[in-house]
Parts: sequence; structure tokens; C-alpha cells
Amino acid sequence: MRIHNLAIPSLLATGLLLAGCSAPAEEASAEQPLDVADAVVVTYDGGLYVLDGTTLEIMADLPLEGFNRLNPAGDGRHVLVSTADGFRVMDAVAAELTDDEFAAPKPGHAVNHAGVTALFSDGAGEVTVFNPDDLGDGLPEAETYTTEQPHHGVAVQLENGELLVTLGDEETRTGIKVLDADRNEITRSEECPGVHGESAALNEAIVVGCEDGVLIYRDGVITKVQSPDAYGRIGNTRGHEESPYILGDYKVDPEAELERPERVSIIDTETGGLRLLDVGTSYSFRSLARGPQGEGLLLGTDGALHVIDMASATVVQSFPVVDAWEEPLEWQEARPSVFVRGGTVYVNDPSTSKVFAVDVATGEVTAEADLPEPANEMTGV
Repeated sequence: MRIHNLAIPSLLATGLLLAGCSAPAEEASAEQPLDVADAVVVTYDGGLYVLDGTTLEIMADLPLEGFNRLNPAGDGRHVLVSTADGFRVMDAVAAELTDDEFAAPKPGHAVNHAGVTALFSDGAGEVTVFNPDDLGDGLPEAETYTTEQPHHGVAVQLENGELLVTLGDEETRTGIKVLDADRNEITRSEECPGVHGESAALNEAIVVGCEDGVLIYRDGVITKVQSPDAYGRIGNTRGHEESPYILGDYKVDPEAELERPERVSIIDTETGGLRLLDVGTSYSFRSLARGPQGEGLLLGTDGALHVIDMASATVVQSFPVVDAWEEPLEWQEARPSVFVRGGTVYVNDPSTSKVFAVDVATGEVTAEADLPEPANEMTGV
């Protein structure tokens, strides 16, 4: 079993805008820095592209060796690039990769919630919490908290200052604990084998996935929601802070080298209910997203973007976007991914080196572009 780590512009007025095989914009001078509108950032093998969010024109090509991952910083301007050594700060609007970096051996999840960002270092088991609005002039002041053992974990700080953090070590992960603003423990649950990821729902219900369901934390209480199968792993989830529902993946074969599920899980954080929806196509951990109204979005290996009504747990629309594809065995290998901002979902297709902007409401492709190198991960500001 593999554990994966783990987000618009106004709709275009007319037609299909085609950026084509455009070359990167010339490097801006110090006197005339770039100002990228609705910046979208994508990784490729050897660097990062910064795209104009409306036309998808490549505004900058920033070389960066290694396998790099992307996280929105939470301030509407910066992106955090997970490198081998930490979380490096990128000014996406200026298309500039700064030298500022939060040191973090094996950088893992970066979570923005309630106006603060929490970084988790898998190698050190250290949580770093800071205000993303303070980015831009060196590293901001930050609070750190170190877990008992390093592990592939996640942390999220709530509006009242409480800190939810995972429990585990390098071999096993067992659950979560919640600390108050003074970092005294309030509660914990170790009923979550293989704990992974987090999502926030309505009324600040925080959900983390388990190999047999999920844990929900809200108002000082942790609730376990059991999967209908003895092994029913929910490891990747997507929430919407104005919806009580969480969209998750769902896997049932602990021995599979790579399971390609066709069902997703839908968790009602108010009732504790869990339903399974057969979408009729497989997907990957980069396929899940939420739309502007809280609708579920899933990019299937059939090449279509499937829109899910979360309340009824039904697929209500399906829009063809890319060619059919198959999830690669290695999770680091490029595969189609989605990033949603406002009413637009951005989709990249590494098999054709294309990237698309799609209107969530109508399925219309409002822009597309060819990239010199196939994209892997994608995010924006």
C-alpha cells in the first residue's frame, strides 16, 4: 500500500482562448517586475511554470531540480514549494522563487485554515504555524510544536488557537490529538490506523482519514465514523467550509500494489453518516476537488470531469476534458490533476503536455495551452 501526501478568474466572455506553445515571458527587470494575473503554478521535471490564470500563457519558467511539490501559502500571493530540504517561498504574482525557506526535513502537508498556515515536517515531526499575510519580507515569525515521534503527519490550527495534530512514528500512525492555545492536550483518539490528511467542513468540523473510516473533530469532541468494510481506507479528502460534506477516496484492498477504485466516500460531518458512490470510472489522489458551491468534482480516468451533488451522493453532470488515462504505479509520476479557483477548474494532461481551464457550471473549456514539458502538480493563488 502506498500513502500519498496531500486545492478564478472571472469566466471568459467569449470563445476559446488558445495560448498555444507560447514561450516564457522575458525576465522582468528590477524596475518592471512581473505582475501575473490569477497566477497558476505547475511543476514539471526540472522546474516550475507560472501561467496567466486567464490565458494560460507561460509567464515564467523557473528551473528547480528535484521532485518538487506545491502548496498554496494562503495569502493570495505566495506558493510554498516543497523541496528536499523544506518549504521554499515563491512569489507567484511576481513569478519569483525567493531564497526564503522554512527548514523541514521531508516536508509534508501544508494546511491553511482560519487565516494561519501549518506546515508539517515528516522528518522532524515538527509543526510550524505562521500568518501567511506576513510573507514577503523574509520569513515571518512562527510558532513551532514538535510531536513525540517523526512521522508522515499533518496539523491544522483552528480559529480558537487549538492545534490538531496526528499521532504516529516512522512505522505506524494511530490517530490525532488536540491541544489548546497553550498547547496543553484537550483530547485524543487512537482509533484511526494509518491516519492521513485533513479537510475542513461547515462549522469548523475537521476530518482526518483512516484505514477504516474517518475521525471528525468539532467543538471539543472526536467522533469516529466507521467504514462499511473492515478495511475501507479514506486517505485523501476534500472539504468546503460552507458544506457539511467531505469528499474522499475509498480503497478496500490492503494488499494491492496499486488499487484503482471506482467508488468515492461522502461523509456528512453533522450526522456522522458515510455513503459510497460508484462513479463508474477510476481516479487518482490528484483527481478530487470541490466546486464553488461545495459540489464534488472528480476527474476520472475516462477523461471526464464528474460533478457530484454531495447531499444526494449522485453524479449530476459529466464533462469530457482530456483523453482516457491510466494511473501510473509510482505516485510521483505525472498524471492528470485538478486545481479549482472560484468557478474555474484547471486540468493538466501530461500525456499531451496540455493544460485546460474549464467552467465548472457548463463544462466549457475557456482556455487551453501547450506546455514545453508535461506538468505534474498544479496550484494557484
